[in-house]
Amino acid sequence: MNTSHAVFEAVRAGRTAEVPGLLKPLDRAQLRPLLAELKQLRGELRAAGWDRWQERDLMSPALLVAGAGCHTGAAAAAAWIGGRDLRRWRQVPTGVLLDVLAGRDPQWLGDLAHRLAARAATAAEDHPLISELVRLAGCPMPTTDGCVEGWARAVGASRTPLALALRRDPHTTALVPRLFETAEPVSVLTWRCDPEDPHHWPRALAGLAEDGHVDRAVLLDGSTARLLRGGKPAQLKPYRAILQALRPSEEEERERAADWIALAADAPSAVAGYAQQILARLAASGHLTPRLLAEMSGAVLFRPEKKLVRAQLVLLGKELNRDPAAAPELLPVLGEAFGHSDTDIQERALKLAAAHLTDDPGLRAELADQAQLLSPAHRARAVELLGPAAAPAEDTGPYEEILPPPPVPVPVAPAPETVAETVELVAAVINSRSATVEEFERALDGLVRHAHRDRAALAEALRPALAGQWWLDPARLHHYTGGLPGLAHLAAAVLDVRPSREPHAALPAWGGDCHHAGLRTVGQARLREAAQRLTTRPLPFLLATPTQQTGSLDPRILIARLAAYHRLGEEPAPVDFAQALLRVHRDATAIPGATALGTPEGDRLEAWLGEAGLPAPLTRRTAAAVPHAYTGTPAHLVLDIGERTTVLREFPAEFHATGRARKGSHRCWDGDDGTVSVIAALPEDRETLAASWLQAVTACALHDIRGGATALPWLAAAGGPAGPALHLVVAIGLGARHPEDRLRAVDALLTLAARDELDAVRLGGDLAELLGLGTVKTNRLADSLRAAAATGAYATTWGVLAAALPALLTGTGGGTSDSRGTGELLALAADCVEQCGAASPEPAGLADAAARGGRSRLVTQAGRLRDALRRAGG
Repeated sequence: MNTSHAVFEAVRAGRTAEVPGLLKPLDRAQLRPLLAELKQLRGELRAAGWDRWQERDLMSPALLVAGAGCHTGAAAAAAWIGGRDLRRWRQVPTGVLLDVLAGRDPQWLGDLAHRLAARAATAAEDHPLISELVRLAGCPMPTTDGCVEGWARAVGASRTPLALALRRDPHTTALVPRLFETAEPVSVLTWRCDPEDPHHWPRALAGLAEDGHVDRAVLLDGSTARLLRGGKPAQLKPYRAILQALRPSEEEERERAADWIALAADAPSAVAGYAQQILARLAASGHLTPRLLAEMSGAVLFRPEKKLVRAQLVLLGKELNRDPAAAPELLPVLGEAFGHSDTDIQERALKLAAAHLTDDPGLRAELADQAQLLSPAHRARAVELLGPAAAPAEDTGPYEEILPPPPVPVPVAPAPETVAETVELVAAVINSRSATVEEFERALDGLVRHAHRDRAALAEALRPALAGQWWLDPARLHHYTGGLPGLAHLAAAVLDVRPSREPHAALPAWGGDCHHAGLRTVGQARLREAAQRLTTRPLPFLLATPTQQTGSLDPRILIARLAAYHRLGEEPAPVDFAQALLRVHRDATAIPGATALGTPEGDRLEAWLGEAGLPAPLTRRTAAAVPHAYTGTPAHLVLDIGERTTVLREFPAEFHATGRARKGSHRCWDGDDGTVSVIAALPEDRETLAASWLQAVTACALHDIRGGATALPWLAAAGGPAGPALHLVVAIGLGARHPEDRLRAVDALLTLAARDELDAVRLGGDLAELLGLGTVKTNRLADSLRAAAATGAYATTWGVLAAALPALLTGTGGGTSDSRGTGELLALAADCVEQCGAASPEPAGLADAAARGGRSRLVTQAGRLRDALRRAGG
């Protein structure tokens, strides 16, 4: 066996360690044909299917080493080593690579190191190899972003304390300044947050500056510049910690005053607060001019964070007391606080203006113009202080509620007319992971229709369009056991692609009696039925194809389809017809048409449009708390879904999971994948769907879970009654932990209001109960309802709050009292009443709350709401 062949066999066998020894005796003339063979093998492995993953994993390390050893150019060697297909998500074998590259010219090795460092996708993980190549070549360490990331990881992973490891590392001086210049923050800086940790980067870097290993100005300027670039709070935290560890002197802080002002204006709250503290120190020592303080204050007072705004008002008060002559420059910026959403901040700003107001008519006029932004609660004081110009023009027109336009029913387009159109749509749906309900249903119906007309012509056009599908590859067909997902199952039947063996009996869907899993099973059963009928008696078209993009089916269209089946002498497919019943809009005026059909299916449709199709009964109860250190759940509301006897008695077995009774406390599928398709399977029964989603949405409120509220806007736009279950699930969504889930609940609330389906009293009552149980927190609810009100839905928001507040104010809702959160809800309620002028009775307990002593937010906002209601009531 010649040496080249031995190398190739070692690669195929995955004997990586043997490759360097086999390559070293070969000259360039022998390496060239070997490299061509290795490239061909690499191409074969790239093109191989997923079923050859073990073979690829075995060969890839040896193939990477052999190819690197055969390349004579540094650029080609770097491209080969950096190939993702040769790594298989593993690190390169550094030791073996260095062995195979031993003996190369140092300049060549340095060139290779820099080329590897320039590969952004792999430079960080290749740092051990790059570092050794740099050492062998005696060249400078590359300073690319990936190289900096890899170096920081390697230094941080040392068992030696970080400060000592940095002092010993020969590349620290060159790479530390680059920690602040990379396009993305260096990830390891955020890994260790405890300042007492021996691997805490900020403390270690400050220590380097203290003993002169790193220039202190580099750290100060680098950290400040990084903070100015912005980013997520977690990404910025280590740079702020570096500044805090450095403890800048007064001179260093003064030199960067412009940077602190920019950070106070635009940085995330924690960074802005840090900059604000530095500026307050500079102002106290007389190093911040009134002009700069005014510039800073105008930006900070515009921010929504109350803590920052209050601190800035305190700073302004101190400076005005210290230097009254600065009033003409500082007082005009108070106008930004006059328009703040928090009326307590408005009051503080107005008091500050009153304490330092001068006789300057220009200043008074400017403040009077800005005072028109004040809440009605403070307008009388503003007029008294600044004159009639502070009063806004009276709006004599009636209040108009601003709601989003209600969802307009969008019809589903007819099935494609031609084979070519059908094939194009089918290929798009099969190759897409985000096909809409309309696209899927049109493609499905088109396949069924054209297979009925001319299956051979359809198959002839469909095969080349799906040529890339693995189940059409004869070499991999043995993996097909009849369980293809989605539309591919029916397409395989059209092409007469048969499974290699009989499929196993259907396994129960994950989730047990979960309705989501049951509805998914229904969709697959419908596809299996259509595929089976292709080989026996093809269906002319499908009965269950929806007429609206929500999945809803017009009963008159279904009656027409059943009549066409009767004329053709066709018998409806059981699963298809059952799905049609679940989708049909329950319109009693269509019952005579169903009766006139005179067929068994017509009789079933007639009954379904009557009492047989009524939603399952729901029982509301409180589930007991489940104590556990990590996965415990407090007491919360659940909805038990009752039995639908018609579904269990008359529908195929695949539908029985959707008709069985289910306890609301049983584990349920709670993902958001396929939400729209699940709703489209039961689009006219929002109450059952809402009850099924209740557990997922509750988890978003009680635990650190995201995405469970994804379905809420779709449920609000679906058909069927908007009853207690839908209102309850929206109420819980308003108290979800994460803002994106709360916004989905706000969307649902506004959609219900726009459709005139919102029962504000019911929703408010649910919220009161949920607040008492602790499922919903007052601060999260205030955030959600404030977002709803900000769209212009003040009357809607007040209607919900008016029903929820009495339990909070009187303490009848149970649970732990949260005076701060209740104060936020009262403030929002007062905003809504002031905007919409609702002439409503005072909620129970409001007068007593307003009459309490003190200046807490609850007391002041209760008084404000009481006064607003009295003004609105005349």
